[in-house]
Amino acid sequence: MEKMPYQPGVAFIPSPIPVTEVGTPGAGDWRHCLPTMRGSQITLRELRPSDAPSLFAAMTSQEVAQFISPPPATLEGFERFISWAHRERAAGRYVCFAIVPNGSETAIGLFQLRSLAPDFATSEWGFALASEYWGTGIFSDGARLMLDFAFTIVGAHRLEARAAIKNGRGNGALRKLGAVLECVLRRSFLRNGEYLDQALWTILADDWMELKTTSTPNIVH
Repeated sequence: MEKMPYQPGVAFIPSPIPVTEVGTPGAGDWRHCLPTMRGSQITLRELRPSDAPSLFAAMTSQEVAQFISPPPATLEGFERFISWAHRERAAGRYVCFAIVPNGSETAIGLFQLRSLAPDFATSEWGFALASEYWGTGIFSDGARLMLDFAFTIVGAHRLEARAAIKNGRGNGALRKLGAVLECVLRRSFLRNGEYLDQALWTILADDWMELKTTSTPNIVH
């Protein structure tokens, strides 16, 4: 999801939704609060206001920002994004998990899921990870958790991901995960004044059930 659905220019409205401690409701209550999911290297959990500084540092670095739509330009902008993400999750339109290394409390990236059809039947997913963690296996660990959440809890049938053709690392990661390259979307992504071609990658629920390894994500209630 190189183009984030969040629009930083939209006027900020304080969220009426309290920041709830994760792990309180069951996994099926994700509109109220996201479940905590633990992999071998990382934990995916609800975004917290305290995540804003580390996410600002991770997503505004040149390495990460070059192939995503411009992230919020200030720390306050990331705080507004986190509040917006809570509201959109409660409305059932959007999900955003913080990526946190096991043994740490610091968010180093995001996994996102956005509904493209009623009830998330067709959805778009994406990710951003601090560059110092590239090549560590953290993406694969988190992606399996995210895909399991999308297919088994949210009930998605088809997941789409877009990656600029120039983004070799992102395309390679999706290919290794088992995603299928369906087509090239010509000049579909505007970045730094240039329209870039994007690859459209898809995973179907049936494909994922066949591809899943024997290790099952641990969803903590």
